[in-house]
Amino acid sequence: MFDTLKSRIFQGNQFIKDIKNAPMRDQFRGFPILKEGVEVCDESVCPTGALKTNPLTIDMGKCTFCGACQKISPLQGRGCHEVTGEGSAVTFTNGYKLASTDRDKLIVTPQSNYEDYVKSAVEVKKEIVKMFGHSLKLRQVSAAGCNGCEMELNACSNVNFDMGRFGIDFVASPRHADGIVITGPISKHMAYALEDCYKSVPNPKLVILCGACAISGGVFQNSTELNREFLDKYPIDLYIPGCPVHPLTFINGVLSYISK
Repeated sequence: MFDTLKSRIFQGNQFIKDIKNAPMRDQFRGFPILKEGVEVCDESVCPTGALKTNPLTIDMGKCTFCGACQKISPLQGRGCHEVTGEGSAVTFTNGYKLASTDRDKLIVTPQSNYEDYVKSAVEVKKEIVKMFGHSLKLRQVSAAGCNGCEMELNACSNVNFDMGRFGIDFVASPRHADGIVITGPISKHMAYALEDCYKSVPNPKLVILCGACAISGGVFQNSTELNREFLDKYPIDLYIPGCPVHPLTFINGVLSYISK
């Protein structure tokens, strides 16, 4: 018993106290900053078509945050070469608050900046706050995901992030849920199961798309084995970009949606 108490005192509080202002490591690729007047390499460097050069934009709903567009730029007459810092048209910050209630707001332009995005990307509705602000139970559906986002969502409930202290939890049954969190590009084999899960959740309910695959199909978007009709049939409440989605991105995205 004394050893347990001693260990508890030595370890202190392991959870992140201020989850809304938690620091992120510099190496993390988050919100992109685009620079006008700097030529960028061919769009084909982007594996998902998130990068467009005319006009210059990045769609965070498609972006895997691989950094290829930041690392390379055209060299006149010699194809592409690696660049860093001021020589690049694209720079990824470590800004991790990426969630949005509007799909169109995920498209970043040279006029976009992180501070304004965080303030305006998530539209807070009084009825959502009243209904789900104190307790939100979610059923997570892996619709042919690679397990990257799924593992990060599992981490949301560990001792470090401790999502449960905010009343947000994942549940085993859709009948106990207030909404669903979808990961993966939605394969043909998972389309029926996903819709069945959605219909099993009592009204009112939320639908959250988590990760590039869920939002746009990601690297699998051109596959003939996908069936994404679900997204056309039912309203989407929250888009959370990432590949995979960081726990801080997910928790802050959900909190910004259900809190004042």
